[in-house]
Amino acid sequence: MLTRAKLVLIDSGVALSHLDIDGICTALQAAFDNVVYGFNTVNRQAAFIGQLCVESAHFQRVTENLNYSAQGLLNTFPTHFSGLVDANAYAHDPHRIANRVYANRMGNGDEASGDGWKFRGRGLIQLTGHDNYAAFSHAADPDYLATPAGAVNSAVWFYAVKHNLNLLADKNDITGITKIINGGTHGLSDRIAFYNKALIVLPT
Repeated sequence: MLTRAKLVLIDSGVALSHLDIDGICTALQAAFDNVVYGFNTVNRQAAFIGQLCVESAHFQRVTENLNYSAQGLLNTFPTHFSGLVDANAYAHDPHRIANRVYANRMGNGDEASGDGWKFRGRGLIQLTGHDNYAAFSHAADPDYLATPAGAVNSAVWFYAVKHNLNLLADKNDITGITKIINGGTHGLSDRIAFYNKALIVLPT
C-alpha cells in the first residue's frame, strides 16, 4: 500500500508539501489497483512516481505557476512578447499571462476568451489546454484537476492512457518517458534517482 511515509522515503521534499498527500496516496493506490491502467509491476509504478516527484516539484504543486517577471516572460515565452515594454504590461499577472501565452492553441480560444487561464496547467503532470482537458473529460470542470483525485487521475490519463508510457517503463527507458512528458530532459538525473529509490521503497 502506498503511504505518505513511503513517498517521503522516495522524495524527502514530500514532507514539506502543503497538499493533501494522504488523499494523493489514496488516489495513486486506486490507479495502481485498476487493471485498466496497467500499473501492474513495481517497475511501472516506480517510473510513474519518479516522474511525478519532478513534475509536481516534490508534490508541492498541482497548478501551474505563471507569476513571471517581464524578463522571465521574454526568456520563457519569447515568441509571445515583442519586447520588454510589452512584457512589462503582463508581468506578475498570472491570469493575463495565461490568456496571452496559451491563446489560439491546444483548442483554446483567443486571449479575450479566458481559455488560457481556465485551461492552464493543472495536475501532478501539468495537463494544459482545452483539448487535453476535453480528452480527459473534464473541460466542463477544470478545477477538478487541482483536487487530489483530479491531480492524480489527470496524470494517470496522460501517462498511461494517452501515451502508454508503461511500455517504456518496461524497458527502463526513463529518458524516453521524460522526453514525452517534459518535451526535453529537464531534471532527468533526479527522475532517475527517484525511480531507483521507488524501486526499493515500493515493495516494502
